[in-house]
Amino acid sequence: MAGKKHYVYIVKCSDNTLYTGYTVDLERRIKEHNEGRGSRYTRGRLPVKLEYFEEYEAKGRAMKREYEIKQMTRMQKEKLLSWF
Repeated sequence: MAGKKHYVYIVKCSDNTLYTGYTVDLERRIKEHNEGRGSRYTRGRLPVKLEYFEEYEAKGRAMKREYEIKQMTRMQKEKLLSWF
């Protein structure tokens, strides 16, 4: 039996800012963001559009990667998005 997947994602908000997050259900999480039930940051910046995601088998690795991405500059994140 396959294990649960863990996702790190980047959405682009309506004000062109980027938000990075973690989830186990990517489709549901994007829907939550766009219904105003996501993060406090995205609530006032709707709608959001999924721009990038990575999939992991282990939660710890996904959380570590989320932290790494959050430490990146906007330019570094844009470069990451351009590869997707």
